[in-house]
Amino acid sequence: MTALARPTHGRVIGGVCAGLARRFGTSATTMRVIFVLSCLLPGPQFLIYIALWILLPSEDKARATSW
Repeated sequence: MTALARPTHGRVIGGVCAGLARRFGTSATTMRVIFVLSCLLPGPQFLIYIALWILLPSEDKARATSW
């Protein structure tokens, strides 16, 4: 598994789904479909997405601060 970071290439909106897909070894499209389907259920999916967008570092920043 790779570090959890938003990639600089392959983003659609914020890169959260692409970063999660890379971390867990699935395709970005699969992760996006899972997110859209989860939005049909009640819950704070959009708030979690926005929080991850803010909290996850961008890939170039994560690479610069890694050892």
